[in-house]
Amino acid sequence: MKRISIKLKITIWYFILMTVMGMLLIGFLWFVSNAVTTQTAMNNVSQIVRNNLEEVDVADGKLQLGDEFQFYQNGVYSVIYSQKESLLAGQIPASFTVSEPFENGLTRMVSDGENRFYVFDLWCPFGWDNGVWVRGVMEVSEDTMMIRNLVMSSAAAMPIFILLATIGGYLIAKRAFRPLEQMIQTADTISEASDLSARMEIPEGNNEFTRLATTFDKMFARLEKSFEAEQQFTADASHELRTPTSVIKSACEYAKKYEETPEERAETIDMIYRQAVKMSDLISELLSITRLDQGTESVKFAPVNFADLIHKTCEENGYDLTRFHFALDDTIVLQLDMSLMGRLIQNLVENAIKYGKADGQIWIKLERKGNEVLFYVQDDGIGIAKEEQEKIWKRFYQVDASRTGKRGAGLGLSMVQKIAELHHGYMELESTPGKGSTFTLHLPESQK
Repeated sequence: MKRISIKLKITIWYFILMTVMGMLLIGFLWFVSNAVTTQTAMNNVSQIVRNNLEEVDVADGKLQLGDEFQFYQNGVYSVIYSQKESLLAGQIPASFTVSEPFENGLTRMVSDGENRFYVFDLWCPFGWDNGVWVRGVMEVSEDTMMIRNLVMSSAAAMPIFILLATIGGYLIAKRAFRPLEQMIQTADTISEASDLSARMEIPEGNNEFTRLATTFDKMFARLEKSFEAEQQFTADASHELRTPTSVIKSACEYAKKYEETPEERAETIDMIYRQAVKMSDLISELLSITRLDQGTESVKFAPVNFADLIHKTCEENGYDLTRFHFALDDTIVLQLDMSLMGRLIQNLVENAIKYGKADGQIWIKLERKGNEVLFYVQDDGIGIAKEEQEKIWKRFYQVDASRTGKRGAGLGLSMVQKIAELHHGYMELESTPGKGSTFTLHLPESQK
């Protein structure tokens, strides 16, 4: 079964709402018009009869009517009957053929099947056992019937107006949802073509569709960036793992094919071991940085004395501290993940050792500056050319190994930058080729 579109659902609900509102309106008009016109007519009959009653008297056994007595006024016929219901004065409408008994003080509506009338009777006593009836008769006016007929006509015409309103509502909904249709088509095109560089055509204004299109564009931008990073990551990882795998494979094939002396076999095993260690380190770093990217490695913040963490990290890794120059503010306590921040410190220090001079110096400094805490690691090594300084933060990128004779996995600084971001900070590099490099971690002193 085909699903009903949102436009059609809105139209159906709109039709139901209009129908209910129309029925309630017709019912209300019918009730109000009927009540108001009936009550007004009954009050009119009652008031005229009461006024005429004051002009009725009997003198010397004869009926006397005052000058203000009106036999016909505002559509009301006033008629006087005897106690025995004989007509004494006045004339009833010719169409009033109803034999209606007298009821004192009660206004009611009577009908002969074709015509309807309002009737009101009052008894005017003269003495203990004599008197007259004053009856008021008013035919239900054409105005009243016209109002009722108008209400009935409105009820008959209401379905047409509801239908026209429903059609108009559907057209309005269709026009309102046109930007959504365009976004759906764009999304389908992106999906079919697998082109994440395509973007939504953002409608003008600041309505819901504009915000939705903007959100989709941001999402596509993040997806495009993620897929590009994934492709680059896969290519780089494959490239980095290919070399040690090829070396191990070649060494094994050579050992199987040729007889080796114990010294050669030991050398082969040592080479395989080094390459296996390299692969293990690479895989370990890949897993760590992937967990950080995906957020699967939990970050546990706790108050940490930054200077103590720096000393502890350097001592536990067995560095030659005679080469180190420390200038640390030991009063700085921040909310840090001790494990991740220890890894950042270790990566920066090992980077300084690897690319510094063989017996060079390393300066480590920690200080407050404004609203920030700054952590510096400086070496006096080969430095980094200006055109390469932005690239070193990328995964697997390494400064030309021929300049240092040393080569790593190329993930250390990428991990450093990620850890800095997790701590709401950022990294900065100042480097001069031939003189050395200074890596600076910027952290907010007041952290969330």
